[in-house]
Amino acid sequence: MRIAVTGSIATDHLMTFPGKFTDQLVADKLDKVALSFLVDELEIRRGGVAANIAFGLACLGLRPLLVGTVGPDFGEYRGWLDRHGVDTSGVCESQRRQTARFVATTDEVGNQIGSFYAGAMSEDDQIQLAPLMPGCDLVLIGASDPGAMLSFTAQCRELGIPFVADTSWQLARVDGPQVHELVDGAAYLFSNEYEGALIEQKTGWTPAEVLEHVDIRVTTLGAEGARVERKGEPAIEVHGIADATMAEPSGAGDAFRSGFLAAVAWGLSLERAAQLGNLLAVHALETVGTQEYELKPAALAERCVDAYGAAAADQISAFLRT
Repeated sequence: MRIAVTGSIATDHLMTFPGKFTDQLVADKLDKVALSFLVDELEIRRGGVAANIAFGLACLGLRPLLVGTVGPDFGEYRGWLDRHGVDTSGVCESQRRQTARFVATTDEVGNQIGSFYAGAMSEDDQIQLAPLMPGCDLVLIGASDPGAMLSFTAQCRELGIPFVADTSWQLARVDGPQVHELVDGAAYLFSNEYEGALIEQKTGWTPAEVLEHVDIRVTTLGAEGARVERKGEPAIEVHGIADATMAEPSGAGDAFRSGFLAAVAWGLSLERAAQLGNLLAVHALETVGTQEYELKPAALAERCVDAYGAAAADQISAFLRT
């Protein structure tokens, strides 16, 4: 199975302030704030939901097609993805804007001030999928410019290509009718529990009605694992990885999607897909940076044995590249 992945492609510029923001605020002057913080640390990380998911799929031996728009500053990032097995031929370069960027400063007690620059991502709605789709069997429509998400969904319907609805953090930007458009007819719907409740609220659908509109609903449950549902069948509940230790939560959800969809591409069961999703999510959870984890088949198989048994490990390991 060949998977195309759309959504945000971005870099994160993360800084650390060795103090408290609140110590610098004057209560009766908050209507005229003018502050500058001298920071100690700067980390630049690769990110964006589409790039993270494509990276995870490539680590598992697939060659996903990444689709999106970047700026002329994308060269080093493109090289990184190419080296890890991602097909970046579907990535367009803007002539006017830089690659999307998240810039944030965090103080010593965890308060954060951040800004997100959409940049080239705002041009995603100009991308036509048809020329990119030969050989593709599934398109994941991840969080990006809302107009682009709606466009990609409509194009998949027109082309007759199954799609994955993964609205995630853009749910706050779209209204009920738009959520209908993004979700209705999806082969897979991904969300966490809160996002799932928000989808139901905005569409007016009950949980049972959601299953009338999508083939398979996948809900991530954090440390508790994941739940997979289909109309007329018992839900599949897959527990999380008990010995997981968190270094940073960013990217864990994206890694879950990579693992789940890789197992789907291999023809494994939905239970195995959720198990592999959990295993890959832990790799991201236990690593600082969304694309910094290293996938070692032997170690993954061993952890799979401990969490889900030898039969699961044998089936999953058969597809892992060495």
